[in-house]
Amino acid sequence: MTATVPSPALSSAKLIDPKALMSIRSLELRARAVVEGFWSGLHRSPYHGFSVEFTEYRPYTPGDDPRYLDWRVYARSDRYFIKKYEDETNLRCQLLVDQSRSMNYGTRGYTKALYAATLAATLAHFLHLQGDAVGLLTFDDQVREFLPARHRAGHLRQLMHALDKPSAGSATNLAAPLERITALVRRRGLVALISDFLAPLDQLERNLLALTACGHDVSVFQVLDPAELNLGLEQPALFEDVESGRTLYLDPAAARADYMVKIKAHGEALSAICRKLGINCHRLSTDQPLEIALFGFLQERMKRGRQFRRATRSGNGGVS
Repeated sequence: MTATVPSPALSSAKLIDPKALMSIRSLELRARAVVEGFWSGLHRSPYHGFSVEFTEYRPYTPGDDPRYLDWRVYARSDRYFIKKYEDETNLRCQLLVDQSRSMNYGTRGYTKALYAATLAATLAHFLHLQGDAVGLLTFDDQVREFLPARHRAGHLRQLMHALDKPSAGSATNLAAPLERITALVRRRGLVALISDFLAPLDQLERNLLALTACGHDVSVFQVLDPAELNLGLEQPALFEDVESGRTLYLDPAAARADYMVKIKAHGEALSAICRKLGINCHRLSTDQPLEIALFGFLQERMKRGRQFRRATRSGNGGVS
C-alpha cells in the first residue's frame, strides 16, 4: 500500500486545505482549483521539467532516434526531449468511483464520497487538459452511471454532473464495475478505481486480473476518513452500519486495539492483491490535500510510461 505523502516538488507550494476546498459548491471549480494550484506549485519548485513530460514531449532515452530531438527545447532547458507522436500522447482513462452508503461517512465536515468525487473530477480535468479521453463508471451495489471515454466539447461537464449525483444504492459491490469495464472497454487504457474498499475482497484479485490481462493499466485509490484509520473517537456510543442498518454499541477505547489489527490486516490484504498484479495502490486520508494525490498519480504515469517504452523497444517494436 502506497501511503501518499507530500512531495519535495510541492513543498514550496501552498496546498489547498481539503476542508476549504470542499466548501466550494461546484465540483468543476474544485477540480480546476486543484489542477491550477498543482501546476503553479510545480512551476515554483525545482521540478520545472515535470509538466513538460505530460504535454508534447518526453525525455530522450538511449535508443531513441536523435533525428527527433527538439533542439529549441534543449536550448531553453539544457535537457534532451523527444517530440511525441499523437499515438504516444493520447490516453484513454476510465474512472470507477464508489458511491455506496459507506462513502457517506465523514468526520471532517465532508464525506469520503465528496472527497472521492473531487479526486475523480481532478483527474478528469487534468487528463482532459492534456487532450486525453476520460470516461466514468459510478457504482454501489450495482453499476449506476457509465460514460465511455471521450474527449469532446461538453463531455467533461457531463462527467462532472454524473459525479455529483447521490447514490441510490446501499452496499458496496466491487465485482460489478470491474466486470462491466472488462466487458465494455476493449481498447487498452488506464482504469482508476476509487473506493474505501470496506467490503469483502474475495473476488477482487480475479476481477483485477481480468483487467490487467486485457492490457489495461490499473491504479487503485483507497479513500478513508482519519477516524477510520485510527478509530479516533472518544466517547462510547451507539453506531449504525449505514449499509446494513445494523446497530452496535461500542466503546472506542476498549475496541481500538482489536480494530487497528483488523483495519491493518484488511489494508495489507488489498495491498498484497495489488502488488501481486503489479498495480499501484494509494491509500488516501480525506484530510490530505488532493494535489498530493495528483502528484503521486503523475509520478506513477511517468514510471509506467518509461517501462512501456523499454518493453516496446526490447520486443518486436509494435503493440497489438
